[in-house]
Amino acid sequence: MSLILFAFVVRVRDGLPLSASTDFEHNHELQERKHQLRTISKALASLPDRGSIEGQHLNTYFISSEGVSYMTVCHCSLPVAKAFCFLEDLRWEFTACFNTTDVALAARPYPFLQFDSTIQRLKHQYNQSGGPALEVTLAEVQEDLRNQPLQIINLDEIEFTNGTANGYMEQNPGCGLNVRLEPVTPSGILSLVLNIMCAALNLIRGVHLAEYTFQDDYESIWNVVAFLLAFVCCLFQCHLYLFHSSLKKQKSFTLLAVVVLCNLYLLGPRNVWQLVFHISVASLSTGLILTRKVQDRTNDCGV
Repeated sequence: MSLILFAFVVRVRDGLPLSASTDFEHNHELQERKHQLRTISKALASLPDRGSIEGQHLNTYFISSEGVSYMTVCHCSLPVAKAFCFLEDLRWEFTACFNTTDVALAARPYPFLQFDSTIQRLKHQYNQSGGPALEVTLAEVQEDLRNQPLQIINLDEIEFTNGTANGYMEQNPGCGLNVRLEPVTPSGILSLVLNIMCAALNLIRGVHLAEYTFQDDYESIWNVVAFLLAFVCCLFQCHLYLFHSSLKKQKSFTLLAVVVLCNLYLLGPRNVWQLVFHISVASLSTGLILTRKVQDRTNDCGV
């Protein structure tokens, strides 16, 4: 049984895949671990130089050096020290073939696919002989792991960081996960136009009423606040429809509730039909915000 199943080499600064081993095994957990590698590759700049992620039967290990990270998926029965010996050998082989300039100038995914033959040779060596050729290398790695215990990475924290660090989850270009919302529909365009119209009406009425309020008395000050608050809510609804946001459902219903309350408060300055129009537009926008889903993640890495 093979203990080292997969190897992956990526650039640290942007997660660009440089090379990977040919995949000959297709069990479900291995596919999950390879998906995790893509997630990890986008967060390498904020992770330690060495770490691991534990799975049910397969573990993921990685080391980073000189702007390049070397990752592997191994069976849990493989000793940790041997896994890192494999990564160290992988690092030495890669640096012997490619210099830092080659890595820095790489502009497309997998520019060093020819390195797969070297990865396969190392995998075969470790899977057949059970470890590196020099026992002193294994001893050094074991001693290093004792002096500097391996950090266990929490994948949930990495995914949360990737999902929220860039606003609407737009990832760096190149390779990886470009998370985007579905295309804007005709009903979405109509909703945006109506929302902008409602926002403009609220702003005009609010500013016009404010002029008379500050000149004469302050009895209508709360009407001004209601108009301007409804104006702000309309703009935020447009933003929520156009861009991905965390807690979208809670924000959508909060905005709808504020718009409804503001318009009910403005029953005097506005007639019933005007209230129905504004509340209907806000309700339509809320429904479209909640139904506009995130597109499936593109799998450009081919890992």
